[in-house]
Amino acid sequence: MSKATKRREALIYHAKPRPGKIKIVPTKKYSTQRDLALAYSPGVAEPCLEIEKNVENVYKYTIKGNLVAVISNGTAVLGLGDIGPEASKPVMEGKGLLFKIFADLDGIDIELDTKDVDKFVETVKTIAPTFGGINLEDIKAPEAFEIERRLKEELDIPVMHDDQHGTAIISAAALLNALEIAEKKIEDVRIVISGAGAAAVSCTRLYKAFGARSENIVMLDSKGVIRKDRENLSAEKLEFATDRKIDTLEEALKDADVFIGLSIANIVSPEMLLSMSNDPIVFAMANPDPEIEYDLAINTREDIIMATGRSDHPNQVNNVLGFPFIFRGAMDVRATSINEEMKMAAVKALAELAKEPVPEQVNIAYGETRLTFGRDYIIPKPFDPRLIGSVPPAVAKAAMDSGVAKAPITDWEAYKEDLLQRLGNDHKMVRLLHNRARTNPKKIVFPEGDHLDVLKAAQIVYDERIAIPILLGRKEVIHELMEEIEFEGDIEIIDPKGDEKDPNKELYARNLWELRKRDGITLYEAQKKIRDRNYYAAMMVNEGHADGMISGYSRSYPTVIKPLFELIGKAPGVSRVAAMNLMITDRGPLFLADTSINIDPTAKELAKITQLTAQAAKLFGEEPVIAMLSYANFGSSKNPNATKVSEAVEYLHRYFPEICVDGEIQSDFALNPEMLKSKFPFSKIAGKKVNTLVFPNLESANITYKLIKEMDNADSVGPILLGMAKPVHVLQLGAGVDEIVNMAAVAVVDAQEKEKRANL
Repeated sequence: MSKATKRREALIYHAKPRPGKIKIVPTKKYSTQRDLALAYSPGVAEPCLEIEKNVENVYKYTIKGNLVAVISNGTAVLGLGDIGPEASKPVMEGKGLLFKIFADLDGIDIELDTKDVDKFVETVKTIAPTFGGINLEDIKAPEAFEIERRLKEELDIPVMHDDQHGTAIISAAALLNALEIAEKKIEDVRIVISGAGAAAVSCTRLYKAFGARSENIVMLDSKGVIRKDRENLSAEKLEFATDRKIDTLEEALKDADVFIGLSIANIVSPEMLLSMSNDPIVFAMANPDPEIEYDLAINTREDIIMATGRSDHPNQVNNVLGFPFIFRGAMDVRATSINEEMKMAAVKALAELAKEPVPEQVNIAYGETRLTFGRDYIIPKPFDPRLIGSVPPAVAKAAMDSGVAKAPITDWEAYKEDLLQRLGNDHKMVRLLHNRARTNPKKIVFPEGDHLDVLKAAQIVYDERIAIPILLGRKEVIHELMEEIEFEGDIEIIDPKGDEKDPNKELYARNLWELRKRDGITLYEAQKKIRDRNYYAAMMVNEGHADGMISGYSRSYPTVIKPLFELIGKAPGVSRVAAMNLMITDRGPLFLADTSINIDPTAKELAKITQLTAQAAKLFGEEPVIAMLSYANFGSSKNPNATKVSEAVEYLHRYFPEICVDGEIQSDFALNPEMLKSKFPFSKIAGKKVNTLVFPNLESANITYKLIKEMDNADSVGPILLGMAKPVHVLQLGAGVDEIVNMAAVAVVDAQEKEKRANL
């Protein structure tokens, strides 16, 4: 993608369909006059009076306890520098977005038009009663130190400058684990810090809190080693000045054990790396390009333990591992500050989490067979669902133990359960899907490459390294559209109808004929069929010239699926192909089946559909809890439409007891755990959160998923074909660009799994 295209895409993302990335939505009913009378006048007076009696009641009756202010003056933005408060707003909105999706905190961005420390502090103090916490962001040093210090002293709510402490907390956790692997003690190691800004100062202070010694630390700024005999040092730099008579990074790194990079790209050479001690620990965290490239570093030293700020290498030091969960824990106990004890508790929680067995969902997301504690895994991954259940409780407990918690937690199990329930309120599943596809992109053929939306989707999967697209269609049209959207890249384009010199056409036609000749297909008819793009694409997959295909954007479902059934067929051991939609809802992911293949399945067919759906849910890293739906509950109707569901459940309970499934059951009971447990405590799914729904027929499944999609504005991934021999999937007619991208990622993950099974 060209720079101009990337720029345009970024601008469109922030501008459409409505400007910005966050909005405010009501949390209470407001449909009737009674509701409005309670929400505002006269009913609103009652909570006002209760808060007047006791100001702490503000947490009981308002959003304050879940509201974080993300505050900046835009003086040190993302490497862009001093761009001003208005220009910093997209970044601050983005921080609010991260608070919401990782910790279910409501972040409101506030940009202050002042560089005066006194005015900044006074303004934040004035608006502080609105918020339960203050996240300071992108404020240049040294003003950032003074602003944070004064606000922490003068406010009684959590205040943290994430640029300082976020990197410090995450890197400290990584450092503790790296030292354990290297069998070194923090009080003994020689540490070199490249960079002397807010993050570097905070990192060094935190390392010292864990035992690093001042005499073993060398810090460098743009002028070289910070020595005590240098003039005009700031108080922060003087704090870390060294007595050693050295001037350069090269000298500092000789025999050093640890390098912490918070500076600029490519300042560490292989020779410098080789001069370090055995098992060197190198955290090259400059973004987007580290102080030494990851591949160069690990090829230079086999014994290196390496971390960067990048997501495409192991051991990413990412602030999102810290700030959402630290504020979550601090605000949940109404802490009056975020103190050193709380930060250290977060460090220890992150370090310990990396040593625990990794959930299969995380392995799947990162394309790993089995992530285990070691040189390539010293800190948890950002998508690890355990973070919210580990870091906030540790922070909350430290707040209580250090005496700054105003609302101590008494039931820790209930608190952790509440935290885990918050995981369902975002779109992690799609991010996990894309992330997994990127670990091993596959060739995916798009038979409708001369349609603009399909081409846009192909551009995204190419640029994001989700898949390697192959486009079928009229070449002149595709090239015109590529020019229109400034598509750049080496993409294979094939025209099955117009390119008479294509050497594969005859091969595909003959092999198609071999497959279908006993079904009445002549060679001439096979040659004619292969000009159809869906037949051509299916044969590409059959011959291994592509790893998968997605089609159906411009043609009806039956038309597209026919060649797939004819040429691809079912996977070994599969008696019934089915289709599933993954719905991304506010309550978490929901798998729905069968949404597009089986019109009125029998009891045995329903059981087979359920098995396929359970396997597919696991493919996405979810442990399926399945409700088989009906209009009746557990035998309340003897109508054949209900009894076939109960027969399917009986079959599954008898032959596949490991599957957590029950029914027949009505959808409201299935989706309401309390109601289900109260009325039907004997059910295998009672007390569990159902994430998979199997419908008695196609009509009910198809109607339901489309209703959810349109009424709740939920994202839909699918229909995903289950039980096919090859990774082939069919889009809904007129699917959107995002839907096509998601289905391409599904095809890649499907291909990865099939390849893995073939290699067993």
